[in-house]
This record gives sequence, structure tokens and C-alpha cells, in this order.
Amino acid sequence: MLATIEHLISAKNLTEIRRLLDRASFVDGKLSAGSVARRVKNNREMDPRSADFNALNEMVMGNLVRHPKYKAVAWPKRVAAPFYARYEPGMEYGEHVDDPVMGQGQDLYRTDVSTTVFLSEPDEYEGGELVIIDTYGEQRIKLAAGSAVVYPSHSRHFVAPVTEGVRLVAVTWAQSTVRDPSKREMLYELNLAREQLFRELPDAEATRKVAATFNNLVRRWVDI
Repeated sequence: MLATIEHLISAKNLTEIRRLLDRASFVDGKLSAGSVARRVKNNREMDPRSADFNALNEMVMGNLVRHPKYKAVAWPKRVAAPFYARYEPGMEYGEHVDDPVMGQGQDLYRTDVSTTVFLSEPDEYEGGELVIIDTYGEQRIKLAAGSAVVYPSHSRHFVAPVTEGVRLVAVTWAQSTVRDPSKREMLYELNLAREQLFRELPDAEATRKVAATFNNLVRRWVDI
């Protein structure tokens, strides 16, 4: 499923994030791409050896992994350190599917859930939409700064060419405790219904049955 998280990062944090990114050193984004993606990737990424990398992660990734909607959508077992990407006019990321396994050596993880956190306002750049191709067609996504979109890593997607301004994003991946994306979606929807029943009909038999079913599906599907 595709889910958006609005107001993930506060305005105060966004100001500091932009300050750190403005002074950061960026390298060719092809350096972090797999053999297939390297042919269609044209952006720049913050050097992960930067002294500000950990400070950025505290604000960006700290807010993401603590957010209840992210946890409900992704069921994360492991969340990777992000790439901070910069797209200037003429840059894009052609259609691709994220590598199924990332990391190095023995520190490998499966990519089940992808997340893009938008760090530029939509009016700061032209083009640059994240386009996700699913069974319903193309979903073109360009969110407010501080918002995120979460989607299955097996989705075909691309970043449209930036024609003006600068697009800044953070991109990360998670290995989920629920490997099957359809099961993650069912758990998310069932949990929404369960929470609504708890609010509106806390003592009803239907509430108890839905809650029990949710817990038993978690027990069956979650791989810790």
C-alpha cells in the first residue's frame, strides 16, 4: 500500500535540516546505486562521512521511526540509514525497482518498504515528482516539506526531471517483520477499524472479536 505521513518533521527541525544540507558536501548519486539503477540515476547525494550526518538522522529518521503511522504501515524490523538526495535542473531518476537486498558484507537487509521524506517545499522546484506505478496507474507525488510517502519497495517508480529549483529528499528502506505487502495492508486497515471500535464501542462484542482477530493475525504473520 501507499501511505502518506504529513507534518512528520516540525518547522523548527526543517529549518535546521536545511541549514545542514546547505553546507553539506554532495557526491555523485551513482556511487550508491546498483548496476541496473546506475544507468538511470542522475542526482547527487550527501556524503555519508559528513560530520552532520548523525545530526540530520536524529531529526529525520528519529521522527520517522517513532511515528505511529509509519510503524503501523511498515512494521519495521530494521530501518536503513537514509540517503540525502539533491536534484538540480536536468536531474532525474529513471524508472526502476529498488534493489531487493541492500547493505554490505554480512550487514545485509531485505528491502520491503521504501520511504521518501520531502525536505523542499513543492513551490521551490518544478518537476521532480515521485511517480509510483501500481495497479491503479501512475501516482504522482509531491508533498510539503516535512512530509513522507511510504510504499512497497517492489513498486516500479521514478523521479521526474527537475526543470527549475532544487529538490531535496531523504530516502530510506525497511525490512519488515511482515514480508507480504498484502498482509501489511490488511493489518493496517484492520487496526484502523479496531481503533475506531475501541473509541466508539469499547464494550461491544464486535470490538472484542475484531481485537482478537487482529492480535491473532499479528501472531501468525509477524516474524520477529
